[in-house]
Parts: sequence; structure tokens; C-alpha cells
Amino acid sequence: MTVAAACLAGCGSVAGAGSPAATPIFVQPSATPQFGAAPSAGATVESAPLPTEATTTSASPPAAASSSAPAPATVKYVFPVDASNVDFHTTHSKYPATDIFVDCGERFVATTSGVVLEISLKDKYVKGSADGPDNGGLSVSILGDDGVRYYGSHLSKVQSGIEAGVRVEAGQLLGKTGKTGNANNVCHVHYGISPACAKTGDWKVRRGVIWPATFLKSWRKGGQKSPVSTVESWEKKNDCKA
Repeated sequence: MTVAAACLAGCGSVAGAGSPAATPIFVQPSATPQFGAAPSAGATVESAPLPTEATTTSASPPAAASSSAPAPATVKYVFPVDASNVDFHTTHSKYPATDIFVDCGERFVATTSGVVLEISLKDKYVKGSADGPDNGGLSVSILGDDGVRYYGSHLSKVQSGIEAGVRVEAGQLLGKTGKTGNANNVCHVHYGISPACAKTGDWKVRRGVIWPATFLKSWRKGGQKSPVSTVESWEKKNDCKA
């Protein structure tokens, strides 16, 4: 899987480029966690389909679920990929997110309980295209009961019954891992954490605005570290402008 990650440099190519950039650019978090060792090459840059497309559906969650609401006392967090052979980057190209490297066909699950915001059921990405709403291929985003949005893309399948407006529980199967969209033919999940903001269609926010690695480390060990305060701080500072 580490060898496969070396192929990912092309995920952040500019418009019209037919091949990966020779030297990928990394954005470093303010405090890089010492875990989740990254593969030797660059990370991916990708985004999700707009909800106005026929293959994307969306729904607004109940008014009580907002990015500023405190996490419920019963909130539970789980690692978003249910598989033993998993690795992830602590950095990402151009914006805060991460790539979780895993074999195709593994279980992508809900990070926490909440409501499905958007799904994309068709891969419309064209190789060499500029960063945009088609980069994610097949994807799912949910609004957690903690008020935080969780997004995974490059899936090979969205699970039957997972639709906008459907309630899910922590650890529930959302889809299967794959390499759709701008995954450069490498199986992995692009994983982003963000405030709900517009809830649908705001792909630049949805793809990720805070560094997930420190939370992934906790969840992988059964911990319950919450991203709520970090997400709220970003939203207050940036007013949902990514």
C-alpha cells in the first residue's frame, strides 16, 4: 500500500496537465503529529461533486444540528475505515485534509452518528482537469450529532440505503473504498473534516479545512478526541470561506 501511495502525486495537477507534477507541494500543519506514517510520495488534492448534478443528492439536517452546537454527551467516534491494513498522511497538498491508504473494497464507515448530507453516485472526473467538484468521484458526507461535517471520497461504492437525509450511527457502513475521481488509480479514501457551512455544494470547505490526523490517531486507538472546538475556531476565523 505504501508503494501504491507513491503514485499519488498527480492528484493535484493543474488544468490541462496530463501527468503528475514532478514535485508535489505539501502544506504543513502547525504541529505535525508523529503518527500515521505517510507513504513516501505526495498526497492528493481533490474535491466533491456539486449537489446540483443529477448524481448528487442532498438534504438539510434538522435545525438542532449545527456546527456551533456542543457535542451531545452520548457522541461516539470511530476510525472511518474498518480495516486492519490502513495508513494515512499527516499532511496534505494545498489544504488541510488527509488520504487514508487502504485496499479497495474495504469498509468506509460513519465517524459518528448523524445525518447524511450528500452522496455522489457517479464518477465524472476527467483526468487532467483543474481542482473542482468532480475530483472526489463517489463520495459521502454526513453532519455528525456533534455539529461537524465528515467527508470521504474516491469510493468504489456507496452503500444501498445511504441517501441524503438518512440517519446513520457511528461505525455504520457508508460505502466501500476505491479509486474513483482524482485518485490517480491508487486505492484510498480522501477524508475531510469541516463545519457544515452551506451544508451542500460548498466543495472547497467540504473537502477539508482542519488537519484530521490527530483525531484519526485517537479514534484508531479507541479514543474519543473531538474536533468540535477546532472546527468552531476555524469557522469563527474564516466565516466559512476556504
